Amino acid sequence: MEPLVFPAQQAAQNPTERGEGSFIQVLLGPDQGAGRFATRKFTILPGGSIPAHFHPELEHEQYFLSGQITLGLGASTRLVQAGDVVLIPPGTVHWYQNPGPEPAEFLCIIPLGIDPATEWLLSISPLRLPPH
Repeated sequence: MEPLVFPAQQAAQNPTERGEGSFIQVLLGPDQGAGRFATRKFTILPGGSIPAHFHPELEHEQYFLSGQITLGLGASTRLVQAGDVVLIPPGTVHWYQNPGPEPAEFLCIIPLGIDPATEWLLSISPLRLPPH
């Protein structure tokens, strides 16, 4: 493994699976030589969302860079914003909705070598908020 520095803007931005107005960039992962963790950047546009899901084996650690997100986390709903950190243990149902007037961005760090399977819950959806 070699040290690496590159502009984050070079990482491809792709739509999130099943999300609306939401995008993911893998900033560091196996393709960049990372062996233990992947660092991903999520962007959720105003009115955008990622529906309810969980990962049976995967822990997430998130740091919010900008904007605000309504985060469904287990049985609770929380407003998170720039500067907040979130720990999502394996098996925890979570979803995201951007109710604000600006894009929201956060980093999500996950361990590699653990099954990243996603279970989608169609019966539990984010609130449908009108766009700003």
